[in-house]
Amino acid sequence: MGAPLWATGGDARPSTRISGGPLGWSLSYRPLPLFFSPDGTMPVMPDAAVFLVLLHAAATLFMTGLIWFVQVVHYPLFARVGGDGYRDYQSEHMRRTGWVVGPAMLAELGSGGALVWLRPAAVTDALVWLGLGLLAVVWLSTALVQVPRHDTLAGGWDERAGRELVATNWLRTAAWSARGLLVLAMLSSALAR
Repeated sequence: MGAPLWATGGDARPSTRISGGPLGWSLSYRPLPLFFSPDGTMPVMPDAAVFLVLLHAAATLFMTGLIWFVQVVHYPLFARVGGDGYRDYQSEHMRRTGWVVGPAMLAELGSGGALVWLRPAAVTDALVWLGLGLLAVVWLSTALVQVPRHDTLAGGWDERAGRELVATNWLRTAAWSARGLLVLAMLSSALAR
């Protein structure tokens, strides 16, 4: 047998043709392979359900790493900013943090919800629903506990709100850590074909 297909420059991916529109345009493309077949000769795309698990895992693992940084480094350092510049610091912190966590949290929520309807057969309902339950804990804690503390701190440094923010954020840290383990189990199941 000769060299694997991917090494020869051959392309056995099926072509997809899209046409239509008012000008009668058409487009032909081949999806990019994310994986190769076990013998390395054939590029393959994961099915939509596997891709959804990959997206969900990426968002969850990103947020898991971020929450540990926030819990251990970022929130405890709030107290050291100093009273004079704290209000501006907190305002800028909230604005910038939203740009970092917003897309990842929404991707995690959307992909987690979509897994209820579209999931690889090897990923159990229990994993999906447990993950959504932990995600509910994260979102409720964020909305009902952490955001009000941040709102208090937006008016200037408040020792009690700062302490409470660090103490109560352990719930989100634990929930996201458990979610990290859950999505690794989902990935393991989805990719072990």
